[in-house]
Amino acid sequence: MKLSFRWYGDSDPVSLQYISQIPNMHSIVSAVYDVAPGEVWPEESIAHIKTQCEAHGLVFDVVESIPVPEEIKLGKQPLCDKYIEAYKENIRRCAKYGVKCVCYNFMPVFDWTRTQLDKMAPDGSTSLVMYQDQLRGIDPMRDGLNLPGWDASYGKEDLKRLLAEYGELGEDGLWKNLTHFLREVIPVAEACGVKMAIHPDDPPYPIFGLPRIITCEKNLDRFLKIVDSPSNGLTLCTGSLGCAASNDVTAMVKKYSAMGRIGFMHIRNIRNLPDGSFEESGHYSACGSLDIYEIVHALVETGFDGYVRPDHGRMIWGEQGKPGYGLYDRALGSAYINGLFEACEKAGKQ
Repeated sequence: MKLSFRWYGDSDPVSLQYISQIPNMHSIVSAVYDVAPGEVWPEESIAHIKTQCEAHGLVFDVVESIPVPEEIKLGKQPLCDKYIEAYKENIRRCAKYGVKCVCYNFMPVFDWTRTQLDKMAPDGSTSLVMYQDQLRGIDPMRDGLNLPGWDASYGKEDLKRLLAEYGELGEDGLWKNLTHFLREVIPVAEACGVKMAIHPDDPPYPIFGLPRIITCEKNLDRFLKIVDSPSNGLTLCTGSLGCAASNDVTAMVKKYSAMGRIGFMHIRNIRNLPDGSFEESGHYSACGSLDIYEIVHALVETGFDGYVRPDHGRMIWGEQGKPGYGLYDRALGSAYINGLFEACEKAGKQ
């Protein structure tokens, strides 16, 4: 496996120098953040990230993410095809500078949803959580965008329009538009030697009537069959899939890794609560509801050689920064992941 770490560019308080000090760290996961979705990334911006990483002994070979504009998800012409052409060009440009994997998602309106970013645990650490009782008290048609993970660039009227459009589109329409997108972009990715890796919906069930389709084994099977290509794969996020108790994450990892269809692993733990709520936790298996050892064992057993990153961490030791993306707990997660891979790999050779 190739251990990686997400970095938000020059403004990220977590420096490349610090990231490079994590043992076995190989890749940086980043993106061009100052270009609107649907626009083409300047080559100089991509080259700048590559140069910055190389100066610290790291490789910029994973993009997270090239955003998919709402017009593509909604299939709104003529902007849909215009933005798909721009998306293709971004794949080509990223590949030119050494990118091998592109993580993206097809979630309507928002990339993820939590109800709180700083829930304090008894030990004083804070983490991201989603509590169903907090969620039930929110009406986005009344309150607008006020949840973590929602795109604050949308005003209340824009949100109302989008909710109505997606309500009319439904899951079938979203599948249709995803199919069109994949059939356009995957051949470009194949030609460039890039693996496209879709991220599961987070959380993997409908919220406020918005359709969600990358949610479970049945739907992942359907997705992979749309374009049966090694370039059409998954970012298998253990936390996103794991917060639905119906998902057997270890079995899914083993299945899709054996198929060679996982391009990128996001490894994190979550603690599921009886009412469907969940809290993000430390990476260590005993901290949450997922068996991280069994997940890593499944990867090693199936010969996984793709990218892995520690996903959301807690804020610990007084660190201030972007919730979920501080240095300290993600570094601890990296060390834990390193240890599990080494142990499983050596045990497999005996």
